[in-house]
Amino acid sequence: MQIRMKLWVERDGEVIFGEGRQKLLEAVVKTGSLAGAARELSMSYRAAWGRLKASEKRLGFPLVERGSKGKRGLILTEAAHKIMKLYAELEQNTSGVLRKAEAAWPDNLDKEV
Repeated sequence: MQIRMKLWVERDGEVIFGEGRQKLLEAVVKTGSLAGAARELSMSYRAAWGRLKASEKRLGFPLVERGSKGKRGLILTEAAHKIMKLYAELEQNTSGVLRKAEAAWPDNLDKEV
């Protein structure tokens, strides 16, 4: 048996960061562009752009900046790296709590209830 949970961070009821944004930024690092990241994640460029810009607006700082490779290349800002690290730590800590809860949950629930 497994216990599952989705995790994201909100401010004033609006998502500022979560697993989807984490994957999007990881894909930007891998591909060097937002278009490449969108393709990698099988999403439209418009959806990727919208999520990125929404997070930047809600956070109050940029997550990406133009790279030295030309107009289209993107790199993550230092702030983006920091928030990705914070989110990864949050996920790891939450996973530890879930594993403890799984261990305490009876495997034979139908006989325990």
